[in-house]
Amino acid sequence: MKTLYIVRHAKSGWENGVRNDFDRTLSARGLRTAPVMANVLKEKKILPDLIISSPATRALTTAKLFSVILGYPEKRIEERMELYDAHAGTIFETLRQISDECSTVMIFGHNPSLLEFASLFGGKKIDVLVPCGVIRIDLDISSWKKSTCQAGKNIWYEMPEKYTYPQLNPAQPSDPGS
Repeated sequence: MKTLYIVRHAKSGWENGVRNDFDRTLSARGLRTAPVMANVLKEKKILPDLIISSPATRALTTAKLFSVILGYPEKRIEERMELYDAHAGTIFETLRQISDECSTVMIFGHNPSLLEFASLFGGKKIDVLVPCGVIRIDLDISSWKKSTCQAGKNIWYEMPEKYTYPQLNPAQPSDPGS
């Protein structure tokens, strides 16, 4: 069994005079919600064996904020250019390159590719992947090389709004194994 966490970068903006998409930074809201969501994962005792991120500033900053809270060495974050402006097939290719010693992997990237990728799996239906949203996908495989949408299932989807604006989200029963 392999477990994959798909994390869309936190809320970004065009502050600081940034002129191109790649260099966009996190907004004040993004800087607040990334630690909140990282702590949600920490409380669930989720510790990644590997973190892979798009090198775009907003995705990499989100990955670094998560790594600090999850106790993952920042210098071990793998930056993969192919995750910037990717499509679902690119994400599968990235998965197939992962060492089988890793059981729990987090990928930080962008829409629409992450939503497109997550939508290929059965299980929990996901229509929108909000900034800093986290999707857990369980894959019934022993090797990342065998990654296919038929082998995986969306288990849960966590959104920062549930934790930063709880009055907007009524209490939901927790999913088993989450």
